[in-house]
Amino acid sequence: MKTDLVAFQLVRFLETRGVEKVFGLCGHTVIALLDAFKDSSRIEYISVRHEQIAAHAADGYARGKGNGVPGVLMTHLGPGLTNATTGVAEAGLNSIPMVVIAGDVPSSYYGRHPHQEVNLHADASQFEIYRPFVKRAWRVDRPELLPDILDKAFRLAVTGRPGPVLVSIPMDILSMELDVKFFERRYDNIPELPRPGMDPATAERIARMLGDARAPVLYPGGGVISAGASAALKALAEHLDIPVLYTLMGKGAIPDDHPLAVGMTGFWGTEFNNAMARNADVLCAVGTRLSEADCSSWYRGETFDIPPTKLIHIDINQEEIGRNFKTETGAVCDAKKALEAILEAARGLYPQGVRRPETVKSIAEAKRNYRATLTGPQTSGQFPMRPERILADLRAALPRDGYVVADVGWNKNGVGQQFPIYEPGTFVAPGGLCTMGYGPSAALGVKVARPDKKVVALIGDGGMGANVSPLATAAEKDIAVVWVVMNNCAFGTIAGLEYQHYEHHFGTLFTRDGEPYSPDFAAIARAYGIEGITVESAEAFRPALEKALASNKPCVIDVRMENAPVITAGCWNINDIYVKRGESKPGRVWE
Repeated sequence: MKTDLVAFQLVRFLETRGVEKVFGLCGHTVIALLDAFKDSSRIEYISVRHEQIAAHAADGYARGKGNGVPGVLMTHLGPGLTNATTGVAEAGLNSIPMVVIAGDVPSSYYGRHPHQEVNLHADASQFEIYRPFVKRAWRVDRPELLPDILDKAFRLAVTGRPGPVLVSIPMDILSMELDVKFFERRYDNIPELPRPGMDPATAERIARMLGDARAPVLYPGGGVISAGASAALKALAEHLDIPVLYTLMGKGAIPDDHPLAVGMTGFWGTEFNNAMARNADVLCAVGTRLSEADCSSWYRGETFDIPPTKLIHIDINQEEIGRNFKTETGAVCDAKKALEAILEAARGLYPQGVRRPETVKSIAEAKRNYRATLTGPQTSGQFPMRPERILADLRAALPRDGYVVADVGWNKNGVGQQFPIYEPGTFVAPGGLCTMGYGPSAALGVKVARPDKKVVALIGDGGMGANVSPLATAAEKDIAVVWVVMNNCAFGTIAGLEYQHYEHHFGTLFTRDGEPYSPDFAAIARAYGIEGITVESAEAFRPALEKALASNKPCVIDVRMENAPVITAGCWNINDIYVKRGESKPGRVWE
């Protein structure tokens, strides 16, 4: 019988699953794993300074890799697990595949409440903290069970609706000797799992609905990008001349400069975009859960008017079909297989395609008109800069296939609305949990996954202040992210909402002695050992950005920005909830 330590066998198992990078932070329960990673593995362990950073970086890595490759996170128990919860929950709500491997208390100490165990309601139950936002959470009770659990965890993370899973391993199990046969029999258990497809009759019915419609709309979400379905989406749109609107997570599913690409809907959608969605007679939503932000709080007559619009809803998760809107036709299947099947049916039904020249013309005119409204702010020489100019200068400096990793606020909402994305997957944003501080860390993972691409993180000063230590990891590993801090000395979006409804900014502006205040982020970058640039004028921003991108080194660019709202015609029901003291305000009823 041949034996080896479980920790070393676990690392070999990760290698058989193609894992190349593991993000994490040390703790006494995972030292045995660190020993296994140190010298005997091809896997690179990337150490960070906070578990939330590791989770966001693993999320960004999975998005950068694409093709269903999960990010892998290693964490300690207790505060390690709880620190990582926000990042893992963000991945869960965004359908990002991730495997979380956590150290746990010694199994012989269950019930004795050892150091850092979470145990107020049950002994050794800390892994249960993750149940609301992972696909499954396991605690390993015997060493010979670990290979089977890991095998199931990696398959579950990437099948169906992708998402995170947790495997919690008592530290004594990691240090046990185990017969290698238990792991070896799982090394090659990597079946090519078929993705659920669409039957020809359903595909033909959907193709006919779209082809015969007066004003059809294709509406991709993030599932189209993660399934690699963008080419099929584009081909279907072109064959039937169907305009493409998209969700925030679906941005990039079709190039924004394509004649049939319209733009994002919902809270931060433009008037034309929401009107086109609202006036559609057939709407084909693919790979989206039709979330509140994309659907203007589901109010009828704002973004969608379903019915009378007939909704076709295609998603890998059956629970989404019919959840938020009456559905005419639903299909539970993979986005790529569905769109390919519909495209094949459409080519059979309409060999010459369908032409809608007036629709194409109206899209082009609406884009021209919208761009014209941005020309002034995009070329403004004022300082602090207009946010629109920051985005315009970034688009001019960034290659077509460069990545933009957003945080929350202007750097997400404004990018979604007015920043062109040309390649699927190159826009990375926290769409589900909308975590402030996501961007600085996720950008690390994206760049590690795609070292050949330019990666820019657009971060507000609130988000950068919340999560600045990714700069340490960038310095240690020479990870060439460029962080652009859009600095308005405020939690800008919330400050705008507060002033709109209550006419003050209490608790949302950063001040010192009554004046706007911000730490010197460029100096902080230099203190971490990377380049830091403070932009002093609007004209200086683009040259600084081009220099930073050309250097292929990590760099922080701190640029002061006017605290201006993202102009939008969209609707958000919170605006109907706020009431000033002493005033009455009739609440709007969701239908």
